[in-house]
Amino acid sequence: MYGENLRPNTQAPPDLPAPGTLLVDTTRGDRVGEFRGVAGLYWSLRPVGGGVEWEVEPQHVRPALPIEQLRARTARANARSRGEVL
Repeated sequence: MYGENLRPNTQAPPDLPAPGTLLVDTTRGDRVGEFRGVAGLYWSLRPVGGGVEWEVEPQHVRPALPIEQLRARTARANARSRGEVL
């Protein structure tokens, strides 16, 4: 029968983080981004220093580790010191 071998999705969606929370997108090489909000079925993330937002499915996102947060913030501070971002 059709659909007989399909598993129901019993996994609960992850809790919605607060805006600005640093998350890691595992589908883009563990890219770190700030949570901006929900866009339909996707979560919107933005690079830490600003830039173009991208969307990702919530199941492909995890909280950024402290070292990943530090790297992202340091990269932004370095870019700012070079005049690349405001």
